[in-house]
Amino acid sequence: MKRRMLALVVGAWLCLGFLACGGGSKKSTVSGLPYRVLASQGVTSAADVGGVRIINGFNDTIAPAAPISAGNSPGLMAVSPSLTIAAAFDSSSNTVYGIDTTKETVIGNVKLPGPTMSMVVPTSSAIGYAAVPSATVNGYTFSGAVEEMSFSSGALLTMAVPSAQTVVATPDGTQLLVFSNDSDSVTILSPTFASPPVDTSCLSNTPNSVCTIVPGFDRPVFAIVNGSTAYILNCGPQCGGTLASVMLFDMTTLKITNTIPVDAATMAWLNNSTLYVAGTSPTNHACNGPTPTAATVCGRLDVVNIVSATVTATAVITDGYHDRMDLTPNGQLFIGSYDCTNIGDVNNIVIPNEPVGEIRGCLSIYHTADGSVVFPPDNGNVDGLVGFTSRPIEYVAEGGNLRVYYTPTDLLLINYWVPLGTINIVGYVGDVKAIDFF
Repeated sequence: MKRRMLALVVGAWLCLGFLACGGGSKKSTVSGLPYRVLASQGVTSAADVGGVRIINGFNDTIAPAAPISAGNSPGLMAVSPSLTIAAAFDSSSNTVYGIDTTKETVIGNVKLPGPTMSMVVPTSSAIGYAAVPSATVNGYTFSGAVEEMSFSSGALLTMAVPSAQTVVATPDGTQLLVFSNDSDSVTILSPTFASPPVDTSCLSNTPNSVCTIVPGFDRPVFAIVNGSTAYILNCGPQCGGTLASVMLFDMTTLKITNTIPVDAATMAWLNNSTLYVAGTSPTNHACNGPTPTAATVCGRLDVVNIVSATVTATAVITDGYHDRMDLTPNGQLFIGSYDCTNIGDVNNIVIPNEPVGEIRGCLSIYHTADGSVVFPPDNGNVDGLVGFTSRPIEYVAEGGNLRVYYTPTDLLLINYWVPLGTINIVGYVGDVKAIDFF
């Protein structure tokens, strides 16, 4: 009761601090909200309507308007650096919907030849890129491609890249880094929509103006690009390779310049000269943290100083395949994964051989100030993370729910609008993205 009352007081204080919780006067939008967050809403019942919901970022309420059309099962989303274009992937139809966030309407949609788990919208143009590992190319026996999508025209350009799984764009959008399953190479694309419907430049044995394949990695899966340097994550043993590491890669010369060994590496976050790297090692995965747990396998977070090229700290986190990170202004690093070890049940159902009351899933919160870790009592995959610069709140899409965490305490925010710490969206919340910063 005391904790609940404290949360209510905190909620009231936050409300007073943000212009009476009405949403402020930053700018006028179609929904009437100056600070908006998009949440993809997948539904299975014919009585419900799926799509992309607009959330009031000031008081965590759902905009009264109907969701933006994006199929019945939208999940993964991507937003342009300008925040003016969003893309939402509907898994029920393998269709990507382009959204004009200024008008809050659909620009158009493009049907992919298969499902995707990675897409980007690198510029303010209504063009996106999706990695489709199951895409086929006529005349070839392999599968895999990066699909260039024009939302305004509905045109689709297939750039053949065998087993393409993940795509990352450089800040200016002129280059794409493509990571393929079970590969020790990185494909660098310089796409142009003037190409033919199917581009096979990557199938050439020599580098060309569209595609260069760079060997020398160890099951690379992701990259953080900062200026002309890409910090490429080598998944290593977790993905069937040899050594997990971070490789510094010069995007100008396309050369590897340094290698920093780490415990495991599938996701990272760069903050000035510190790179936070998360993964689950198949060997160094003991749950030997300060908090007892029924979990027998845990992940690792390595803190890397990119100047000295050394690991300065390590922490035990939840396991699974880590693919979500977000750092709040007060130094709380939210780390999410999928296919993790779920302990207990959010409904407090006691499971045999587990500590009574222990509940945790795929979310870890690392405190950068002292290196401690919190495992919030929730279950399920973490599908999205969004924080704010002027509000101590983190939105977490976990297990299909959209939770609201108050970051100074790492507890769910409980107030008039979110009495259970959860924004009440019907269906499964598959991702969450901010389209206005504040």
